[in-house]
Parts: sequence; structure tokens; C-alpha cells
Amino acid sequence: MMNAKIFFGSTEATKEKLSERRSPFNAKVVSTAPICDAEDAKKALKIAEQAAKEAKNSTLSQRCNWLLDVAKKLREQKEDIAQTITDEVAKPITFARVEVERCIETITLSAETMRTIHGETINTDAMPSGRKTTAFFSRVPVGVVVAITPFNFPLNLVAHKLAPALVAGNAVVLKPTPEAPLTAYKFAKLFIESEYAIKDALSVVYGDAEVGGALVSSDIPRVVSFTGSVPVGNIITKSAGIKKVSLELGGNAATFVERSADLDLAAQKCALGAFVNSGQVCISLQRIYVDSAIYDEFAQKMAEQTKKLVVGSPYDDATFMGPLIDEEAVERASRWIQSAIDEGAKPLTELKTEKNIFYPCVMADVRDDMAIVCEEVFAPIVSLVKVEDFDDALPRMNNSPYGLQFSVFTNDLKLTRRAIDELEAGGIVINDMPTLRFDIQPYGGVKLSGVGREGPKFAIEEMTEIKSVVIC
Repeated sequence: MMNAKIFFGSTEATKEKLSERRSPFNAKVVSTAPICDAEDAKKALKIAEQAAKEAKNSTLSQRCNWLLDVAKKLREQKEDIAQTITDEVAKPITFARVEVERCIETITLSAETMRTIHGETINTDAMPSGRKTTAFFSRVPVGVVVAITPFNFPLNLVAHKLAPALVAGNAVVLKPTPEAPLTAYKFAKLFIESEYAIKDALSVVYGDAEVGGALVSSDIPRVVSFTGSVPVGNIITKSAGIKKVSLELGGNAATFVERSADLDLAAQKCALGAFVNSGQVCISLQRIYVDSAIYDEFAQKMAEQTKKLVVGSPYDDATFMGPLIDEEAVERASRWIQSAIDEGAKPLTELKTEKNIFYPCVMADVRDDMAIVCEEVFAPIVSLVKVEDFDDALPRMNNSPYGLQFSVFTNDLKLTRRAIDELEAGGIVINDMPTLRFDIQPYGGVKLSGVGREGPKFAIEEMTEIKSVVIC
């Protein structure tokens, strides 16, 4: 077992009091981390404030080489990092390896994107009140970025904040999820030990509300980038003060399956989208609105696809779905199911739990007024709702406080255009699951699903300021 350590800039540190991280699968202690407090957060911010000056003056070539060096080292350590992810959050090892690969791509994309980020010249004589000057704008680093990350993608979602922030010339203080401190520590160590590293530009502290509160409310950071729950997002918004806040919050992803769709494809994709990572994804498919003409056929296919999924040990290469993050998550999922059954819904798959493993569940005969479709479930549960057509499905899909990603399965071009125009979400997917995300894309939501966008190009824009220049 390895201990995660604090990074006060490039200097490692630890504390007497340590927290233990136990595997959600077998309850073994898999890592420890120092228990930080508000003073540790303030110390890290002070270091970052000084380091931001050097980061701003560093060359772009150094910063790009820094990221590419980390990507190279990450590839060399792929299996070790993947095993650490599986140890700490019980992500099936096959998907942990995929996450490492995606992380490498996210870092690489960030370096490649930054090379082509640029300002532009402005025609100041475009209006009669203007006159000829040399005018332009450029993008400059914001200074200090605070990054707060969740457990469900404990490596790649860290990369989506660190890589754009650092390559743009900022200093960063990272507070990773308490569920995966060692994953974050090993990743941060690659940055800090690189030959291209900017001294003290990255700090890592651990903790919950006290540490997070100190980071967010400080006047030092110019950007707070947070991925997590709506309640915490609300707290951050209220306590951040005047600074840029980027929030990737909850979702209640929905899809519509129309009668012209390929039902085998739709069922296969929907099963993947609903149950990958045990449903612990912000864009996990939760609501499926099905055209009444094909409802029974689709429901049967959906149940069949779900029963094929391999559930079990996250250390087995064949496992598709492992345990939920903790016992509380299992109890919460069980309550969702019981509540839906009490309200008249019917499970199409066996209701089964083993310790922290909650087997995938397809619920039929679900109505829009049931709690199971109104809130984010964050568990391997998907609900089927019968509708007459897209006109019936559209207001139901949009009737949610969330708007992260939606999808539609159809071979009707007119319907496709309507879905793109009329669905209220940050992302629309046609003929695949709403859980589909390519790291190069802009990613983020509307309504309570958040503010701002991730994806290397778009995160770099969030983590830089526009400086306008006029030479008369």
C-alpha cells in the first residue's frame, strides 16, 4: 500500500493524521492520505500565487513539452495507474485502462490545442467615430486556478482541469476526491517530477468541506473549476465571490427511441449508457422515452441486453460492472427502486445486491411523476416511459432541472433536426447513448447542470483572460 502525500508546490509533505481509503469491492485499505485543513489550503494558494508569475513568463514550448512528457510517462505507467483506479474506486480494470488512455489523449490534445490558440487584430476604424490604430487582443493566463474533482473519473477529470490550466500558463491548486487520493497523487507526481516542470506551479491538498471552502472563498484564485454535485455547486457559487466559476454538475440524461430506429442498436447502446461505471456518470442514461408503437419490443430487447452484462469483481478483465462507491450508494439505489415499485413501476430484471454490488435494473411502466425519473439517481437504474411520439416525449425530456446531454434514436431526418433545435441540453447525440463523450468536444450543461464548458480548447478559454491592446 502506498501513501498519498501533499504537494505544497513542488515540495512533498505529510501530516500525522491520515485518512484511510478502503476498496468498495473488498473493504481492504488501499491507500492513505494526509488530513488537510484550511491552513494547508491557504499555504498551497500562497505558493501558487508566487508560482503563477513564473508560469506566466514561461515559454509555450516548455509548457507543451511538459504535458507531452507527462503523457509519455503515463503511458509507461498505464497498468499501475489503472490498478490504482480500480483499487480506490472499484472501476472495472478494463474501463480503468480506457480511462488512462483517455487521460493521455486529454493531455496531448491540451498541448496541441494551446499551440494554435491565438488572438486577432481589430479594425478600430470600422465606424465613423473610430480611427486607424494597431489594435488586437490576446489570451493571457488568469493566474491561479483551483481544481476540485470527483470520484467517478478520478484520473481523466483531473486531466481535464490540470492540463488546460497548466499549458495556458497558470498555477493550480488541486483538491482531488477523498475517494481516490493515490490516483491523484501519482498523476500529480508525473507533472512535478518532469524535467520540463515549472517550479511550484502545481499543488495538491486533500480534504472535504473545510479545505474546499478555504480554496473557493480565497481572493487568490481567479478561476474555480469544480465537477460534482448541485448542492456543492450552489455553495461554491455563493462563496466564491467575484471570480470565474466553471461548474460541471449533475444530469438526468434522457433518450427518445422512435419507431424508425434500429431497435437492436438502440437497446445495445442504451444498456451501455445506463450501466457503464455502475451508472455513476453525470451523463448516465436514466430516462428512456419509447414510442408506444415499439415500446414492448424495445423493453424486451433492453432487458435482454442488460442480462448479458458481466457483473462482478472489478479485477476481472471480463467485468463490465463492479460495485457502487459505498454502502450508502447501494442503500440509496435500493430506496429508488422500492419507491418506484410502490408507485406502480415494474422491474424487468432481477433485483439483486451483493455487498456493494447493485445489479443493473431496468424499470418499466414508469411515469413522469415518479421520483425515480425526477432526480439524478447516480446508480445502475434506467426507467422506460411509454410515449405516443416525439411531440409527447419532448416536453417530458425538457421537464427537468438538469440539461447536460440528451439523445434520440431515429432514422427520420426532420425529427433529428427538431431534436437538435428543441431539446434543452448542453449536448445532443443522435443514434447513440447520451453518455457518449469525446474528450475533444465542448462538454457542459444548461440549467442546474452547470456553467462553462470543458474539453481542452474550451477549458483553455475558461482559464485565460482576453487582454485588449490599442497602439495609437
